[in-house]
Amino acid sequence: MSNELRVVALALFLGGVGVVHAEGAEPAYPRMAQLEQYRSASQEDEIAFARSAAPPSIADDAEILTLGAHGYDVAVKGKNGFVCIVERAWANDFDNAEFWNPKLRAPHCFNAAASRSVLPTYLKRTEWVLAGVSKAEMADRTKAAIAAKQIKEPEPGAMCYMMSKRGYLNDEVAGPWHPHLMFFQPRTSPSSWGANSKGSPLFASTNALEPVTVFMLPVSRWSDGTPE
Repeated sequence: MSNELRVVALALFLGGVGVVHAEGAEPAYPRMAQLEQYRSASQEDEIAFARSAAPPSIADDAEILTLGAHGYDVAVKGKNGFVCIVERAWANDFDNAEFWNPKLRAPHCFNAAASRSVLPTYLKRTEWVLAGVSKAEMADRTKAAIAAKQIKEPEPGAMCYMMSKRGYLNDEVAGPWHPHLMFFQPRTSPSSWGANSKGSPLFASTNALEPVTVFMLPVSRWSDGTPE
């Protein structure tokens, strides 16, 4: 698969591209699976999975969140301001065909600015999902939170690491895409950064609802130091 096709596939997870089904076709993931299908084998496995998002020099001292019965819980307290977490498929846009895909696992390690201004939106959505709130109601709540300034633009300097070999971003990529860094900006044109242009190493995706554009820069090594 070419880099151009792969970034489209990545954007399916990030929420920048919708998926159109053939008329009358049944979506592959029409509803939420049983909760156990979204869980890791153990908390220890999820901690290691979350830490794999970033190099050990960052992840070893990061706070680690793991998926619990009602949301994410602090499994390991951090020392350096970073927060590592394994996101599930409901991080997607609400109309994304893989919103309920139980296979999706996306390890992120957010810096302090992103932990304060980007991560809370996903954490709140996870609480809604686990409480059984419908997608339509979650979308309405998201719009209301944006209007009330409860969901704000990313703070300056907000970024995260996505360098895990173990990720599964969607069925198109069927794996982790490339090791990369992500930079969160208030909603802006990708072209202003030269992103998504032919020959550019930078890719971007804009969320359908939230006031954020995500810029993605592939790097040459996975978090364990091995070449891609």
